[in-house]
Amino acid sequence: MAFEGLTERLQNAISKLRKKGKITESDVKEVMREIRLALLEADVNFKVVKDFVKTVRTRAVGSEVLESLTPAQQIVSIVNEELIKVMGDEATPLNKSPKIPTIIMMVGLQGAGKTTTAGKLALKLKNEENARPLMIAADVYRPAAVDQLKVVGESIDVPVFEMGTDVDPVEIVRRGLALGREKKNDYIIIDTAGRLQIDEKLMDELKNIKELAQPNEILLTIDAMTGQNAVEVAQGFNDQLDVTGVVLTKLDGDTRGGAALSVRTVTGKPIKFIGEGEKSTDLDVFYPDRMASRILGMGDMLTLIEKAQRDFDQQKAEEMAEKMRANTFDFNDFIDQLEQVQKMGPLEDIMKMIPGMANNPALKNVNVDSKDIERTKAVVYSMTPAERENPDLLNPSRRRRIAAGSGRPIQEVNRMIKQFKQMQDMMQKMSKGNFAGMEGLLGNGMTGKLAKMSMNRMMRKNKKRKLDKLRRRRKK
Repeated sequence: MAFEGLTERLQNAISKLRKKGKITESDVKEVMREIRLALLEADVNFKVVKDFVKTVRTRAVGSEVLESLTPAQQIVSIVNEELIKVMGDEATPLNKSPKIPTIIMMVGLQGAGKTTTAGKLALKLKNEENARPLMIAADVYRPAAVDQLKVVGESIDVPVFEMGTDVDPVEIVRRGLALGREKKNDYIIIDTAGRLQIDEKLMDELKNIKELAQPNEILLTIDAMTGQNAVEVAQGFNDQLDVTGVVLTKLDGDTRGGAALSVRTVTGKPIKFIGEGEKSTDLDVFYPDRMASRILGMGDMLTLIEKAQRDFDQQKAEEMAEKMRANTFDFNDFIDQLEQVQKMGPLEDIMKMIPGMANNPALKNVNVDSKDIERTKAVVYSMTPAERENPDLLNPSRRRRIAAGSGRPIQEVNRMIKQFKQMQDMMQKMSKGNFAGMEGLLGNGMTGKLAKMSMNRMMRKNKKRKLDKLRRRRKK
């Protein structure tokens, strides 16, 4: 996942302050030097790094910080606030037309994931707004680009307008727009051509499409794995087309992630969406505050909650909550939970969204293979119905039979049963509102406090959003 290296470097730099009761300007200077190196290694633009470090250092050496009882915690808070500012303060919504259709023009270099992102965005609008989007296949140059968009459209049940590859792209867009208006589609998403690099011919074509379509949004798709080059690409497209927003793709890859910390500052254009997976649902709104929390290892509970709401079966979740309260959670429920969690993505990524878990040493090299989950299922399926419903029946002889039946070592079976019982106990406590000792679980001292800070901020923002939504409804 993106930012792993940056997160580790920042955590190491800040951890040196935790051991000190008092912090001097010299300590701050040393930490800022390490933060500077961490950002540069993450491929953040040099000018952005320079300004960021200068601002944080100025705030960190203030008397109210150096003389406070928790100087290290306050410095982390300052770094967090400045990271949020660099990435844009808050999420930026789509520019929507006051009357349908809203026209979205997708632009970017070849290979950035533009066509896939067009499909993801169409599905997101369809699912979240009950919209009726139409996609236009205007990339007539890349081999199979039209066919790719048609396949994407079929997989998400969104219509695609295409005229093959022998027609001028501007004419394709003209007719596609006419069809979208006739069919009263809420959104029209234009998938334009890309190149391996910016050239005059490409830009002239995109300018002609822009002039014809008058799009409400020009979304630049950037591959986060291109690092520093992503900023140059963003500048080039913005100078020619005046883009309205950026979509960062492949943030789940082995990338240093510096583009996310540079694009907004260098171009002045907001990052509106991020792609963190290959599934058609793997497109999320970009929240600077959540990303900053993840970079600093403080988790991202809001995104985790949203993923759970999107991917979990609501009725099953309610049934599970009731079983937790009644302390009747068994191995059958455990299997159901495993399958639901699998829908949310890699378990190691999910755990890092929990405050305090991202920098937990025990999870540092966690890599949960999907085969491990299948092996766990095999162990459970080797139990009798009675054993699944009542784990207390699992005596040594039964465990040996289960190990033989599942083809797993007896030690693995014992470990899994022990972990299940621990999870049962924790669920029972949490279902009764007993969070005693959770701060210690999330990390003693500063890490636990940061986790609580993150959770409190999340709850305040969630409450504010609900109040704002209620006020808007009343006005209507």
